[in-house]
Amino acid sequence: MATPTKICLTLNSTGIVKNKPPTEESAAKASELLQENHEKHHIFFSQEGFHNHIAHHLLTLYGLGAPASVIEKQYQHNASHQRPNYPIQERNVEDMSNPEHFQKYLGKEQYYQDFLTFWQGEMEKKGWENVLNEYLFAGGERADNLLTRMYAGFLHPLIHFGFGIEFQQPAIIAEALAQACVHEAWISPYLLETEAASTTTSTKTLTQLLDEIRADKKLSMAAHWEDGNKIRDGILVRAPDEMISYAKKWTVSPSQLEEKTSEMINAAIYYTAAAQKPPKQVKFDFYFMHCVNSSIFFPTFNAQSWLSPANKVRLLKFKAYIDLAMYASRRSPPLLLSEISTYVPKKLENGEVKWPELFERLFEFQDDGHAVKLGRAVRNGELVSEGGDGDKKEREGFRVRGLMWEKIGNMVVDSVEDTGKTWARSVGFEEAWVEYEDRPRQTRL
Repeated sequence: MATPTKICLTLNSTGIVKNKPPTEESAAKASELLQENHEKHHIFFSQEGFHNHIAHHLLTLYGLGAPASVIEKQYQHNASHQRPNYPIQERNVEDMSNPEHFQKYLGKEQYYQDFLTFWQGEMEKKGWENVLNEYLFAGGERADNLLTRMYAGFLHPLIHFGFGIEFQQPAIIAEALAQACVHEAWISPYLLETEAASTTTSTKTLTQLLDEIRADKKLSMAAHWEDGNKIRDGILVRAPDEMISYAKKWTVSPSQLEEKTSEMINAAIYYTAAAQKPPKQVKFDFYFMHCVNSSIFFPTFNAQSWLSPANKVRLLKFKAYIDLAMYASRRSPPLLLSEISTYVPKKLENGEVKWPELFERLFEFQDDGHAVKLGRAVRNGELVSEGGDGDKKEREGFRVRGLMWEKIGNMVVDSVEDTGKTWARSVGFEEAWVEYEDRPRQTRL
């Protein structure tokens, strides 16, 4: 049984995207290695804040039916460069129970293990759902501070949180809360001010807002190549009012939750896949990719009976605010839908390349898990956008549909297997593409 301190995967907790069913062997191996990571490794593998993605990677592989041997191989590849946890300081854990003292530990990576222990203790006493409703979703300054930190670090705490909820693992949820606690809170004012400014209902779709952001030269040019963080040091310094003025126009009511969730997922995949620069190699932007990889969890959030409709709406709106800021922060690149619709898969000579084969290739691709997560998230986008039937229904704000889904899946796998670096970074800047080769595009109607 899974607990706040024990990871235990079962064949009843296999995730939202189905491929091959996991086995008892893969469940046992993934549980063993996730437990080892949980006990031994820090959430950052460097003091500069680079994230430990092992939990994301192994849960994705497990959910898609990768064999135990692949799970073991990918774990060993990534465990080799992780940092050990700091020793637990019991006095810190006790002090965190004092609300007046809790704040002084926030944003400091050396307290990750102490925070993890604190959250585990709270969950054991109160139950993990009650802890989340008390500390994350209660509203007020303390809860809002922690909730908005979930969206920091290019959405990594939110992604970690999503995996914990999706696979029903309280220990992973505790890791996510601890991870959020050791991130900085610079994104909080943007999220909360946008929410406060969103006082009237708007019918704007995310794709309409992406177009408007690109047309606004002050905003779309606000980030500079030399900015250390192009949202924090670019958009929110040189065009904060403009950014909020667009983001606040995306509104959601509880009755719209399912449709707006699907819209967010479709839009994130659209701008991530369509932000190409022909004739350069097809590559995906590293930052946009995180918006897709985090999108997969929102249907699961919406299905939680313990979470109020208002908080489900809030989670979704904050995600969209981040997506819009992320697009603006990469200089709002042109979005070329034809790069998707006319894409010719590299292994087309073997017949149409379908999802099972794509996932098999991603099982073997050796990275820190971003690639297979992206493939799974794109497949989820197809399921929520098309209703699982693969038709070409047209819905307002949904620009990816029909045959484009498997084309994007092929683009993901082909691009990471291709030469050069796996990801492009900040694709709206010319500098992001200088190291990639020019390639002629093939057109296949």
